[in-house]
Amino acid sequence: MSRDHHHETDSRGATSPLAARVRAMEALLIEKGVVTEAEIQDNVAYMDSRSPANGAKLVARAWTDEDFKARLLSGGRAAAIELGIDAGASPDLVVVENTPDVHNLIVCTLCSCYPRNVLGRPPDWYKSFEYRSRAVREPRAVMREFGFEPPEGARVAVHDSTADVRYMVLPMRPPGTEGMDEGELAGLVTRDALIGVGVPRTPVRAG
Repeated sequence: MSRDHHHETDSRGATSPLAARVRAMEALLIEKGVVTEAEIQDNVAYMDSRSPANGAKLVARAWTDEDFKARLLSGGRAAAIELGIDAGASPDLVVVENTPDVHNLIVCTLCSCYPRNVLGRPPDWYKSFEYRSRAVREPRAVMREFGFEPPEGARVAVHDSTADVRYMVLPMRPPGTEGMDEGELAGLVTRDALIGVGVPRTPVRAG
C-alpha cells in the first residue's frame, strides 16, 4: 500500500493557476458583499486549527488524568470541548482505547468519514479503496505495511466510521515516559497512532 503523502499548498500564498482562481473568486465574493475579508481569514484560521495536534492533546491529557480519560471514553465531543477543541456539532466522536489485549483500527469502508476537527484532513491512503477494503479483511497485514503489528495475542478491533459516528484511537502510553509533561507526551502521538495503523513514538532519552 502506498503511503505517499501529497501535501497541499496554501492557496492563499501560492502562485499556481488554481490558487490564482481561488483568490479571484474570493475577491469577487468580497466585492459583491457575500463575504468579508475578515470572514475568509477566520475560516482559513479555523481550517488550519484542525490537525492531529488536537487529538494528541486529548491523548496526552488522558494519559495524565484518569478522570479526564474516563470522560473522553464516555463522550469524546464533550471532552474535546473541555480542552477548548471544537469537535463540531455532529457527528458523534467515539474514542476507543488500546490495551495490551485489544488494538483498535479505524476505517471508513464506504467513503472517507473522518474526525477532521480533531485529526485534520484525512491522509490520501485513508481515502483509498485499497485501505478501505483491506483494513477490514486483513488488518494485521495493513498495519504491517505501516511498520507495526500488534502482539500475536492481542485482538484487532476494526471500527467503521459512518456519517453519524467518527472514531479516534486512544493509544497506550509508551514506556519510559514517566515525568514527561503533557506537551512532551503530545509530541509522541502521531496521526497514525490516532487512526490505529501505528503506535506513539518512543521517547529518546539522552544517554
